Amino acid sequence: MFSCPARAPLPKFIHCYKTYFPCRYASSSPVVDTSSMLPPPRLDYRSISENFVYKSTNAINRKAPLPADAIQKVSRLHKEFKSASSLLNEKRNARSMIGETIRSSACRNDTEAKENALKEGKALKEEIAEMETTCSHLESELLELALAIPNDTHPSSPLGPESAAITLATQGPACLPVSSARDHLVVAKKLKLVDMENASNVSGTSWYFLMNEGALLELALTNYAMSVAIRHGFQPVTTPDVVRSDIARRCGFQPRDPSHPHHTQSYHLHSTSPSTPELILAGTAEIPLAGMFADRLFPSKALPQKIVGVGHAFRAEAGARGAEARGLYRVHQFTKVELFAVTIAEESENMMEEIRQVQDSILRELDLPVRTLDMPTEELGASAYRKYDMEVWMPGRGGWGEVSSLSNSYFDETLAFSNSGALPRHASRA
Repeated sequence: MFSCPARAPLPKFIHCYKTYFPCRYASSSPVVDTSSMLPPPRLDYRSISENFVYKSTNAINRKAPLPADAIQKVSRLHKEFKSASSLLNEKRNARSMIGETIRSSACRNDTEAKENALKEGKALKEEIAEMETTCSHLESELLELALAIPNDTHPSSPLGPESAAITLATQGPACLPVSSARDHLVVAKKLKLVDMENASNVSGTSWYFLMNEGALLELALTNYAMSVAIRHGFQPVTTPDVVRSDIARRCGFQPRDPSHPHHTQSYHLHSTSPSTPELILAGTAEIPLAGMFADRLFPSKALPQKIVGVGHAFRAEAGARGAEARGLYRVHQFTKVELFAVTIAEESENMMEEIRQVQDSILRELDLPVRTLDMPTEELGASAYRKYDMEVWMPGRGGWGEVSSLSNSYFDETLAFSNSGALPRHASRA
């Protein structure tokens, strides 16, 4: 719940709330992907095609890094895939019929009919193999394009850039006047709380050692946030820092540098074997937490599932420069506590507000000036349906800074993690 951003001198506690929705999965052939043990996700291509205007406008409003014709291409590829799959099934049925002909010819000792059927069957076998390859390629291209389309947007979310955010609430004491003496790096160095010089020798720029009370402060804040979450019914979890890249993609986690939208900001681990699944350092604890629910079925009485995880977040932050990046305001690694909930779609907004109340409670006890913002479309990322940011006043910075973020992903990650099988109406599967 409580979160200090990658740009803040405190450990980051971002709380992302996720909700999942039932779906079916059916595929003519698997997409080859050694990065995951899960079947390929089943997305609602029909909905994308039927809601072409909304999906296109929504992508523009969110400034999604999509080719201009991406959504139109999804619609076209979906039609091609359905047509190819239908023809493939016809060929397979025809081959089955030929098999029957071969068997009946053998019983009648009709050598000529048998030979003709064998030739026809051989030709069909080659056609089927070729069509299976075509369907597989179409399905892979279709999936890749569709996964890049951002989630739908809550109708109350404001349109536009960060400056269009709407203030929902404020709390805490009055804001202190701006003062360079309160700059986090000045204070941290004076009190020997941080060592960035030696960290740069060890790891490079934008890495740090927390020292003395600085290290203890991180541990104390982590334990504090965890204890409050547990008190509110969240199950504690420690998460792995290494995840399969496919799991991250299914979470919609593709942080991008504004100057190079298609550059990844994830750290990729070198693989010694082509058959080894691609691994990355987790950019957020949300990724392994979401992965915990992959391919699982929950009856309605078992929901909501509420967990709180603590882990490390790794961000390459390519291209980050300037005053916004100095000190601890933008770093490559930070500690993060994350609240994560799974529930039925009808309860998604109620759960979002419940988690928001927990965030309010944590920050209230810290006695900080806080404002809660309803974030606009350009700040929602790929998977958020709606997003709240909580910012505290930072006098040394001369402005407000994000310390907590809360997102409702609604349908998005359900479809990415669901596979074959129908779900009961009030069950949730990730």
